[in-house]
Amino acid sequence: MARWAPGASERLQRAAMELFAEDGFETTTVAGIAERAGVTERTFFRHFADKREVLFAGEELLVAAFVDAIAGAPTDASLNDLLVAALDAGGGALQDVRGRDFARARNDIITANEQLQERELLKLAKLSRAVTTALVERGVADVPARLAGDLVVSVFSTAFARWNAADESRDLVELQREALAAISDLTRAGTV
Repeated sequence: MARWAPGASERLQRAAMELFAEDGFETTTVAGIAERAGVTERTFFRHFADKREVLFAGEELLVAAFVDAIAGAPTDASLNDLLVAALDAGGGALQDVRGRDFARARNDIITANEQLQERELLKLAKLSRAVTTALVERGVADVPARLAGDLVVSVFSTAFARWNAADESRDLVELQREALAAISDLTRAGTV
């Protein structure tokens, strides 16, 4: 059995991101990505189902970070504590694994392509469902769990957009906590 080249996945991802930025997502081919990375197309398909998945690889790890934080929280944790734990874990994982430069480049590529925007929305819907399920498994009633799942995605995506801004230097986790506090302020003020 042939062995994969060390770091082939990372080389493929870097090559794809470069080509997407240079030539656009639509005109970039799997053959071009593989050539730039110094591997075969077959190696590409061992790592990714198609060129879109280069941008969405690791999605299951992000979801797991959110869900595992909920599952691993103390038994007496409040719903708010569960949300903070999930956001801290998910935001921290994304920040540590991908970093801001990768996130910004990825965001630019997705923003420029409607099909990729749809795929991103599907990813966020999957995250909401996973958080909802994890909360229900913790004993949270269905309606509050569903609202909380959507809230986590809203806070995460709002903070992520701010984190990607060119003039932003703060930590993603800090921005998530700030967004969650803003929601609390809205509900306390009776404006929602």
